[in-house]
Amino acid sequence: MFTNSYTCMQLIEVTNSRTEKDFLNINALMQTGNPYYIRPMDHEVKAVFDTQKNKLFAYGSAKRWILRTSEGKLIGRIAAFTNTRYKNKGTDFATGGIGFFDCINDQAAADKLFTTAANWLQQQGMAAMDGPINFGDRDKWWGLMVEGFDAEPVYGMSYNPPYYEALFTRFGFRNYYNQYFYTMEVNEPFPAKIMERHARFASKPDYTARHLEKNKLEQYAVDFATVYNAAWAQHGENKAITVPQILAIFKEMKPILDERTIWFAYYKSDPIAMFVNIPDINQYFKYFDGQLGWLQKLQLLWLKQRGMCKKLTGLAFGVVPKYQSLGIDSFIIGECGNMIQNKGWYNSYEMGWAGEWNPKMINIYKHLGAQMSRRLVTYRYIFDTVANPFERHPVMEYKQIDAAGS
Repeated sequence: MFTNSYTCMQLIEVTNSRTEKDFLNINALMQTGNPYYIRPMDHEVKAVFDTQKNKLFAYGSAKRWILRTSEGKLIGRIAAFTNTRYKNKGTDFATGGIGFFDCINDQAAADKLFTTAANWLQQQGMAAMDGPINFGDRDKWWGLMVEGFDAEPVYGMSYNPPYYEALFTRFGFRNYYNQYFYTMEVNEPFPAKIMERHARFASKPDYTARHLEKNKLEQYAVDFATVYNAAWAQHGENKAITVPQILAIFKEMKPILDERTIWFAYYKSDPIAMFVNIPDINQYFKYFDGQLGWLQKLQLLWLKQRGMCKKLTGLAFGVVPKYQSLGIDSFIIGECGNMIQNKGWYNSYEMGWAGEWNPKMINIYKHLGAQMSRRLVTYRYIFDTVANPFERHPVMEYKQIDAAGS
């Protein structure tokens, strides 16, 4: 177990509405004066720790703490969680997570938070901790930003002061893997090879692509789950998702979904790929200071009607393994481009992060002519490196693709 001798700081577990409010506010306090900061929605952060709303409580548990000075000044926060469904290929020991870390630029304060989380995780039988990660899916609050501070974060992106990197590494966290974001202008012409592959599939009657229709969400939820589960099965992360889960997400996001930016590709009637993008709703949320009451909802509708969001962000991309390496990615991206480019609807596009262990996805970004815009890091801390030596996340292995149907 870790030990500490700090006596001038008060560590308090989040157990009531007052400490929960402090937990939420600490994030904004640490970003005071940062013109790019956009506060996450309070209700979304609270939902992560709501046993009635977060399905992962069926597979684990979570705790939160805040840190104050002896005078009562808020100076830090952290959450720790276990999740038996959290798997990483190449890891055969139980790994917990930490997230929602914020702290003043003081190593003693950070160490107190890290130590508290580590001790609790060890009590739960964990052999290591990864962080900062989310007690949920990887599309939100995953990783620590180490490059790309000079722009507003897109919706769901982790965003922290630059000095956090030193707080993690000085404690002993090691880089488990890098996460890369890429960006491009929406109207930038695609490279010739992309359009050549697109034309090849567009000429084949068995291959089709169509965008989402809001009056058919049930159908597209089935297609999403089919592609998602097939595409991620080869990564061995136990990430299966159900149709009801996807349908619930679609319905929740329906007011801000843009049908023209969510695409599915099919071979005959079988869904084989998806390309899911949404307007960067942080362009609306930046005016709300973390709140989403009736007044903010009316303001959101007004902002949307005025076309105040000119930025797209990637949410999900996947190709069924049998159809990978054939050019389906170019086909579905090209179809989306034909719909939205040069219309004036959007100006820029920031793609969802790709781990360095997924070189195929990174190559797709590069082949589109996109430029890296941010780097985040998922760190790992192993409690006993003799029993469990540290190894970086292995590179994703792709199966040999059967070219039948090409």
